[in-house]
Amino acid sequence: MSELRKRMEQAMVLRGFAERTRAAYLGCIFGLARHTRRSPDSLDVAAIQAYLLHLITEKKLAYSSVNQAVCAIRFLFAVVLGREKLACEIPMARVPKRLPQILTREEVARLFAHCRDVRSRTLLMTTYAAGLRLSEVCALQPADIESAPERMCIKVRQGKGGKDRYTLLSPRLLAALRIYWRAARPRIWLFPQRQRRRADVRQDRPARLPRGARRRRHRQRWGHSHAAPRLRHPSARGRRRHPHHSAPARPRPCRHHDALLPSGPART
Repeated sequence: MSELRKRMEQAMVLRGFAERTRAAYLGCIFGLARHTRRSPDSLDVAAIQAYLLHLITEKKLAYSSVNQAVCAIRFLFAVVLGREKLACEIPMARVPKRLPQILTREEVARLFAHCRDVRSRTLLMTTYAAGLRLSEVCALQPADIESAPERMCIKVRQGKGGKDRYTLLSPRLLAALRIYWRAARPRIWLFPQRQRRRADVRQDRPARLPRGARRRRHRQRWGHSHAAPRLRHPSARGRRRHPHHSAPARPRPCRHHDALLPSGPART
């Protein structure tokens, strides 16, 4: 398994897979080997399908999680082992599409009001108003906030798929970011990592991703039987630019801390 793992990891590195994708694929193959107690390169289609049924019926995994395992197994057999015929026989499940649950204005305001400090409230407001993923908001830098009147956008670096993009910056969010910047004065990262046993923060590290809350707490706080709704704004997940709209202009070079300052006369 160690030699096969090395070959698979090298194949993913050569194709530019993200680090989290590589770890997820290797974890799926490790789960397959642990369940079958055999080396993955010695398995046939029947053994692989039995493992997928085990994930669905016994482990009660979602179809999206099962499809991730299918993608990892297909990559192993088609790319690493060169057995494309077997990889094509591994089925991909259909994932049901559901509408996102949208929070009301009262729920959003109540969520922001329960934040314990300015940093937490501003982080949540940025996540919701700009439609950012958790990894994206943790990697923001002060220079990514382009607050010029003709710009009003946020630059997202290396988002999903390793792609840069721009998202909207509302005036209300900009006002909240300026209040936070005056109080915290972040240098490298917009939301630096906190010290575990201290009130100060580490300016050299970005904020960590928070752990997911339990379903029980979600039911108590939101009154729903399923997981709490995503904080990411629904319009950001399906936002598309009109074909007649021009692409945003390239960002102008700005100073590290001046992006969050109120616009005024040009500095020399």
